[in-house]
Amino acid sequence: MGKKDYYQVLGVSKSAEDRDIKKAYRRLAMKYHPDRNQGDKIAEIKFKEIKEAYEILSNHQKRTAYDQYGHSAFEQGNSGNNFHGSFSTTADFSDIFGDVFGDIFGSNKKQRVSKGADLEYQMELTLEEAVRGTVKKIRIPSLQNCSFCYGTGSKNGIKPKKCLSCNGYGQIQMKKGFFTVQQTCPTCYGKGTIIKIPCNSCRGKGKINKHKKLSVKIPAGIDNNDRIRLNNEGQPGDQGAPNGDLYVEIIVKKHLIFQRKENDLYCEVPINFSMAALGGEVEVPILEGKIKLKIPSETQSGKLFRMRGKGVKSIRSGYQGDLLCRVIVETPINLNEKQKHLLDQLGKSFDSCKEKKNSPKSKRFFDGVKKFFDDLTG
Repeated sequence: MGKKDYYQVLGVSKSAEDRDIKKAYRRLAMKYHPDRNQGDKIAEIKFKEIKEAYEILSNHQKRTAYDQYGHSAFEQGNSGNNFHGSFSTTADFSDIFGDVFGDIFGSNKKQRVSKGADLEYQMELTLEEAVRGTVKKIRIPSLQNCSFCYGTGSKNGIKPKKCLSCNGYGQIQMKKGFFTVQQTCPTCYGKGTIIKIPCNSCRGKGKINKHKKLSVKIPAGIDNNDRIRLNNEGQPGDQGAPNGDLYVEIIVKKHLIFQRKENDLYCEVPINFSMAALGGEVEVPILEGKIKLKIPSETQSGKLFRMRGKGVKSIRSGYQGDLLCRVIVETPINLNEKQKHLLDQLGKSFDSCKEKKNSPKSKRFFDGVKKFFDDLTG
């Protein structure tokens, strides 16, 4: 049985704003939390579903991926070029309501270290690269642990001392009347540790600015504005917390011949009017080379021909799109005297035909014009 839709789990619409998602999560989490439903296996499963849905929908990047790919965005494993999410299944009330009540009621938990920031990189590809797939090397700025202090921020790599003011929690509690108020520790500024002698290289930050090179595998069929997630390739977290992720956004360059719409390719094919009138064959380009397109006689300019299976193979379903060729009948230029004479004779032969059988659209047009003026004067 497949997973339930995350929006349905929280009981919100797909257009719900962040505050509506957070409100729904708090209400359901309070109702089904294991601490309030001791021994209730159904409530425990329900709570896991609620927390998993919230962890996706409360994160802008993960929500975008879910809206685009559904649950499959997080079922590709930890490979470097797939979307993936991992979820914890337990939480206490301070996790759920900490941003509202944390500063009032306080907590005995240690200050949580935060995951590193996510990064975003825009990569330009040609249409051929996007359709066939490729491997691209990129160079991105990155904060890396200082090699002199090993990321501790302390000189010679000496481990920072626990802050005595907050006992390493990063926060202190102060009584105000009937309430105990929790505030950020003014001594360690919420870190829970004190660096007595900062590292000279990183000035106590524990990280330095560098660049790193990555190889990014581009899957065949990727499209404009698609994103590839590289797990743990973002900025490093504080105090040993996990790295953030790197999101590579794909920008496909404009092609000289083709336009892509989903998995179909479109192109314009110019033909002369003798071929349009008498029919023939013309070579048209495809991504693998050339192919012949049969033009039937009496083809009108703008006619669209569909060539099945000559488009782009879908990255998701494996379905092969089509190539759609729109023929454009060209008016000849730079005519010599013989060509002008032949065309003049052809034009006179058209004019001699009173019923205008050779130009049905012209006949309908001028018949309509005549009727228009007859109605005005009638």
